[in-house]
Amino acid sequence: MSNANPFLRLAPLLCGVLFLHACSSEPPKPAASLPAAERKAEAPATTSATSTSDSLAAAAAKPSALFAGEGWEQMFDGHTLTGWKETLFAGRGEVECRSGLLVLNMGDPFTGLNWTNDFPKMNYEIALDAMRVMGSDFFCGMTVPVRDSFCSLIVGGWGGSLVGISSLDGMDASENETMKYVSFESGRWYRLRLRITEGRIEGWLDDKKLIDVNTAGKKISLRPGEIEMSKPFGLASWQTSAAFRQIKMHHVDTPADPPRKEL
Repeated sequence: MSNANPFLRLAPLLCGVLFLHACSSEPPKPAASLPAAERKAEAPATTSATSTSDSLAAAAAKPSALFAGEGWEQMFDGHTLTGWKETLFAGRGEVECRSGLLVLNMGDPFTGLNWTNDFPKMNYEIALDAMRVMGSDFFCGMTVPVRDSFCSLIVGGWGGSLVGISSLDGMDASENETMKYVSFESGRWYRLRLRITEGRIEGWLDDKKLIDVNTAGKKISLRPGEIEMSKPFGLASWQTSAAFRQIKMHHVDTPADPPRKEL
């Protein structure tokens, strides 16, 4: 053994080193050579982002309906979040201004904004354009003050179609007299209006009045949970991407219509 050729004893070690070097220096596969399953896994994120951007750009180009009445105060300048702050919901999505729109990207579950300036407690009307961009639940949870209490107008909730006020006498929008069901389309603007006066809450979707409730003697409150972070005035979406524009408020003295007759 002492007379064996030293090179023969080192040969296995040298072969191992050369093999490892060849593996570590192999160039990465180009994207075209990746297995089809891997290429498909990368595609949806880019496609989704492009689709959302195109949808928002197209939506921004659509004209907004006129605001009836006078004295409207603009609450969104179309370019910045001046007057707003992000609601610190756990699992919130990104809030951004894009194409002149205020965009709430999908959260898990909530994304939202709070108004940071003064806001009336009574005798006012708030109006805005709202759109579901992506998702299947409420794209507008508008929390408002009612004297010293608060409630939320829910638009597109509980599976995507419910409209109503949460809460009246402890009952959610899905349980009380304001409950309505509407088939909402993604990528379409809806004009929402909510009017709060003494003893009355009125609400419209486009030109159709959906909410007209006498609040005298009723307990007005928020659904217990994170939505309470939207006080005193806030906008939120639930597991849904939403866009808003033309957010305006004006002061009013009386309900828009005479009280409805009770049957």
